[in-house]
Formats: sequence, structure tokens, C-alpha cells
Amino acid sequence: MIGREQEVKELNKLYNKNKAELVAIYGRRRVGKTYLVDETFSGRLTFRHAALSPADEEAKGLLQAQLEHFYNSLLFHGMEKTEKPKSWLEAFFLLEKHLQDIDDGSRQVVFLDELPWLDTPQSGFIRAFEGFWNNWGCHRKNLMVIVCGSANSWILDKLINNHGGLYDRVTYEIKLSPFTLHECEEFYKENNVLFSRYDIVQSYMVFGGIPYYMGYMDGEKSFAQNVDQVFFAKKPKLLNEFDRLFDSVFVSPEAVKSIVRLLYTRNAGFTRREITEKLKITDGGRLSGNLNALIASDFIIKYVPFGFKKREEHYKLIDPFCIFYLRFINLQPNNNPKFWQQNTTEQSVVIWRGFAFENVCFNHVDQIKDALGISGVITTNSAWSKRDDDEEGMQIDLILGRNDNVINMCEIKFYSEDFVVTKAYYKTLMHRQEVLAKAVSRKMVVHSTLITTNGITKNEYSGIFTNVLTLDDLFRQSR
Repeated sequence: MIGREQEVKELNKLYNKNKAELVAIYGRRRVGKTYLVDETFSGRLTFRHAALSPADEEAKGLLQAQLEHFYNSLLFHGMEKTEKPKSWLEAFFLLEKHLQDIDDGSRQVVFLDELPWLDTPQSGFIRAFEGFWNNWGCHRKNLMVIVCGSANSWILDKLINNHGGLYDRVTYEIKLSPFTLHECEEFYKENNVLFSRYDIVQSYMVFGGIPYYMGYMDGEKSFAQNVDQVFFAKKPKLLNEFDRLFDSVFVSPEAVKSIVRLLYTRNAGFTRREITEKLKITDGGRLSGNLNALIASDFIIKYVPFGFKKREEHYKLIDPFCIFYLRFINLQPNNNPKFWQQNTTEQSVVIWRGFAFENVCFNHVDQIKDALGISGVITTNSAWSKRDDDEEGMQIDLILGRNDNVINMCEIKFYSEDFVVTKAYYKTLMHRQEVLAKAVSRKMVVHSTLITTNGITKNEYSGIFTNVLTLDDLFRQSR
């Protein structure tokens, strides 16, 4: 298994404890939650059940279908035939009885995959699950129950932050995030896909380190050919994936997609007030739930732009797949099966690479800090755009504010060759440094930092950068 070393270590540590464990694993759809559990506990699962997708059944008969499917899983794992359950209370009673019947004192691992899908309307699922865990499961020292799902709002609200019968009952939670660039490189090597680091970064710009998508890459094709195969062929494999991402895991998928589409339109993101005004929606609990679920799924981040107050938090779209889809797939006529191969040098693609590389860096701040030798320094990361009546507009791609009185003003440039600092760009950087220095405490020192692909050409102006980071730094292994 590529990556996930820390998660595997944590799960095995919980397995070896002599106490009841209720573990919740959540994360973005396709990120590999099921694979993590199946691989970690291969040959050690006592009972495994995966819920039926709500999209595959009529709502009216979904409860009965879920119960029958659960009953069949019990039979598959050795339970003797009995009357089929008519409710979740009966279903969990059958599970309790089966686990007791086969209990030999060794660790019992129960894996309930896509748990939120079991909670169909008026099914009484949560009450039954509470009864299963509170009255029986939590008292079994050899029982380990693992639940996971892509509906992160459900996992957070109904389990982790539950204020009812399941309050504080989850003993451990794991948020599974997309692969880093280092893990992407390992994944491709393991699957005999020989991409350069330049192309691996581009694949991250498209797929965002999601192993399920990366699995479509064919080692016998170039990166551009692969993109065409997945998105622009006559029958593209991921054409409808954007809708599936939200339709299968959100109660109000259209409302969530409208937020994502809005955030896509401004690289710096929007405040909560701006979101409500532009979408003409109320500022309430539903919006909070949707925003928190998008954050938990790594679709968006919440940050305070440099120089702004805490109440002016911005929500920024950072999911590469969504950004790529909305820029090149959404509303585009799909009539050129070689679109990407024929347009790799077009201005629209070049501009996209620039913004997409900024998101790559936002998603690899830990690696950037490690390369700068400040892993142990408390920092805040943000962007900054400034436009005054008497000053030219200014934007800083990434600012690392450090509590050691240094600010890294990061310029992010995606180039196929070494970056060259011209006299005009040198003057621009000097101006940005001066404006930023005026906006912070006098004790703070501003370090201009370049993050680029290959490096920098040494000339009379290149010394403007205190630090120069390249792709090799972004590919560092997380510590």
C-alpha cells in the first residue's frame, strides 16, 4: 500500500488495545478509505458490510433493500439463517448475537462501510446504532468497530460531534487526505507509470492526489494522451464525476455545487457574507454544515487573507479536480478527443497551470516549511491582494507569517525552464516588499521566496530572492 503509513500505524495500535474502540474514518469520495481498511485488516475482519448507494434504489424501497443487504452480509459471514430483520433494531440485534456466538476471545473487527447511506429517512438507524454501541458494543473489550463514509457532514454531525446518545462515543477519528506529491510519485512507480516530476505535478493539478483517478493513468501513454483518454475521448471515464462527487454524499448536492462553482470564480475566495449575497441564500446552519463538510473533504479551505481581521475569513476552492473540471469540462462541447494534446501550449492552459500550481503549493505548505527549515516554527499561511486608489493593484501568491519575526513573501511560478528575473520584475518585487513591510510590525523581516519548477537563472537581479524552492522541495516526504 502506497502512503498511509501513519494511518496504518494508528489502526494497528488501536487493534492491539484491550478495549472497545469505535473508529470513524472520513474523507473525500475516492480518496481510499475503504482500501485503507481492507488492506490494513486483510484476513482480520470479523464482519464487513458496505451500504447500498441511495442513488441506485428508489427512495420508497431503500430501507428494506438496506436491511436485506445487511442480512445477506451476516449470512455471508457465517450467521445461521433466521427471520429477516424488519428494522435496524432487529438488524443490530442479529449482529450482536452473531458476534457473541463466534466469540473466542480474540479481537473482533467490524467494518461498516459508507455508514451514512444506511441512515435513510425515517429508518431509525441512528437510534439503533446508538443502542448497539451504548448497550452492547462499548462493553466488549475485544470489539473494534470501524465506520467510514464520504458524506462527511453526516460523519461529523451524527457521530463525531453528536450531542445525543453518541456524544463522545467515537474513540478515534481519522481524516484521510489526498496523496502528497511524494506519494503520487510512489503510486505511479508502483503502477509502472513513468512520469517526470514535471508531469506528476501536472497530474496533481488535474486529479489532486486522488488515487482512484490516478489509477486510470496508462504507462504506455504520455500524460497529455492520458488526460484526453480520461476527459475528452468519445466515452471519457470521468465525464460525470463532478456531479457524482456531490450527488452521492450531500443531502442538498445542488446547494453545495453552487458554492463550489462560486468559489471557483475567484482565486482568493469569498467571505461568508459574500457567499450568501451572491448565491442569495440565508446565513444559517445549513450553510455552516455545507461549508464544514467541504472543508472536511479537502474541497475548500478557510483562511484569513493577510491584513484582514478574523471575522473576514475567506473560503477558497483548492480541490484540483473541481477546478480543472469547471475550467475545461463544464459547459464545453466534447467534440475533440485530442483536445489536451492539441492545446497544451494555448494561453488558457498556460494561465490555468499558473493558478493550479498555486493550489499545489497551498496543499504542500508542510513541505515548503520543511525546505525552509522552519518546520518547528508556528506559521500562518495566506494570500494577499491589495488595491488602493493611490496604488497599483498588487497580489502575493502565498505569505507565510512566522512567529520568529520573519515573513516569507512567496512568488509561485510554473515554468518548463529556469525562471529568469528581469529588471521590470525585480522592480515589481521591490515594490511588493516595501508595501508588505509597511503593513507589518517593524520587527518583522520580509524574505522574498521563489517557488518554481526547475530553479532560477543567476543574474544581477536574482539575488532579490532570499530562498529558491523547486519541485524537489515540494516532493519531500511528510514527516
